[in-house]
Amino acid sequence: MRRYGKHTDEDDIRSRPNRRGNRPRTHIRPKHEDAAEGMVLTVDRGRLTCLVEDRVVTAMKARELGRKAAVVGDRVALVGDLSGRKDTLARIVRIAERTSVLRRTADDDDPYERVVVANADRLAVVTALADPEPRPRLIDRCLVAAYDGGLEPLLVLTKSDLAPPDKLLELYGDLDIPYVVTSRAELESGEAVERVREQLDGRITAFVGHSGVGKTTLVNALVPEERRRTTGHVNAVTGRGRHTTTSALALPLAGAEGWVVDTPGVRSFGLAHVDPSRVIHAFPDLEPGTEGCPRACSHDEPDCALDDWVAQGHADPARLYSLRRLLASRERTDGD
Repeated sequence: MRRYGKHTDEDDIRSRPNRRGNRPRTHIRPKHEDAAEGMVLTVDRGRLTCLVEDRVVTAMKARELGRKAAVVGDRVALVGDLSGRKDTLARIVRIAERTSVLRRTADDDDPYERVVVANADRLAVVTALADPEPRPRLIDRCLVAAYDGGLEPLLVLTKSDLAPPDKLLELYGDLDIPYVVTSRAELESGEAVERVREQLDGRITAFVGHSGVGKTTLVNALVPEERRRTTGHVNAVTGRGRHTTTSALALPLAGAEGWVVDTPGVRSFGLAHVDPSRVIHAFPDLEPGTEGCPRACSHDEPDCALDDWVAQGHADPARLYSLRRLLASRERTDGD
């Protein structure tokens, strides 16, 4: 039996309502020309805390951004309630192009890369000289990630009252990386904090390091009004500290211009996302020597032109050794 008449365009035909109760999608995206500019300070379960002028605003990502996610350090455009009052929610509608990206994977076999911080100028690699013992392979991996992401590295060596820094500094001396050595007494007196602050002034600096090295303690000293729970102790069996920072957080640097980004303590730093050919860009004295390299040269094989380049006196052999050590770190585990 025919339900309707033969004219299917008649006005009295009932239409099925949208069961989801939302409006039909459209490919036309709003321009939001009046959106306010802000910076993402932290991300927690889909809610983003942003700084808009002098106000801290809670926001969520707009649906039109699709799968594109905002991370700490991102410059974003927001609409909605920007008052910053309790229980209000704004919406992020645009994410600006990033100037740098610190990324890592869970391990070298993990295809999923995680963006830790965006738009940072510098990566401060914090490591203790003892308790726990330094892990040079992890430091190497952090340096590779910094060079690959466009960040300038900084070594911060803590607990110099327990062990001298000479051996570790010698290992990285040929990389010309700026460094700061601190002791517990200098941290308590504020002397070490001032030396670190000088390196951070005018920059956005992400701090990274494995648990127990004193990273969050140092951040607390640099940003005293934003106290964060520090590591209570280092596990006597594993030699590693317990995680106390669970999400990245950007904090304004006290006593200077700039931002400090405290990141969760890492036990590994996967580099599955890093193309080895990009690491050479961090060695401008060696890069011209790669012109004679075979295609897709790993810079650590018999036909690599860098060997002759260095042998002819164009660069220090120690620099080539450092490059190859960093490249080799992609093939080693963090515990090596």
